Amino acid sequence: MRKTIFAVLIALMPVAVLAAEGGVHLEKANVDLNNKEALQRGAKFFVNYCMSCHSVKYMRYNRVGHDIGLTDKQVKDNLIFTGAKVRDTMDNAMPQAEAAKWFGNAPPDLTVVARSRGVDWLYTYLRTFYLDSSRPFGVNNLAFPNVGMPDVVWELQGWQKPVYKTITNADGEKEKVIDHLELVKQGKMTPVEYDQAVRDLVTFLDYMGEPIKLKRQHLGVWVLLFLAVLFVVTYLLKKEYWKDVH
Repeated sequence: MRKTIFAVLIALMPVAVLAAEGGVHLEKANVDLNNKEALQRGAKFFVNYCMSCHSVKYMRYNRVGHDIGLTDKQVKDNLIFTGAKVRDTMDNAMPQAEAAKWFGNAPPDLTVVARSRGVDWLYTYLRTFYLDSSRPFGVNNLAFPNVGMPDVVWELQGWQKPVYKTITNADGEKEKVIDHLELVKQGKMTPVEYDQAVRDLVTFLDYMGEPIKLKRQHLGVWVLLFLAVLFVVTYLLKKEYWKDVH
């Protein structure tokens, strides 16, 4: 039992460490992988705003289309803006060496980012960019301090500025920390619309990280039911075998 608990804790450590990376409270993403419309909107958001820098090269267009309820023609018309075929992997043309010079690090592939970071972290990250003139791209992030990524969706969300408060730290000294973010210029979307768009994107990334998740969970229920029935049968069989043993 102890070994099992220890193994589970070890498995959860990467997500826990990453969640605490920025020292920020993570908002609940509340994704629903059964929502095909959300997955379709998230896929559209991803190819329009993320895929120019970030690939998801371990997934194919036609697999995505099949899973989220799109035909090959719909995939071609709405998700492919290059000469790629629907059977191709979802890669991009970003040169890795040059990207590393531009951003400090080459933009990572995002196929399994939801599994490594967690959906709540992604949801919080995409909502907490704020203006910071000290950074190369003029923005910073609460969940990922000093991130090298620019705020590519500022036109949708708008600009946020940090609002500070003064606290007493562990050494007894007073310091200013960010209390919350305040919208100073609204984008094309209202805050409610933008939050929903981010939730759709995170839903899509959650699907990408484990496309078989819903089937695995469904199968797991049947496995547990089978084991429960097997336990009853095994117990009754044991009683039958041992009823004459004194």
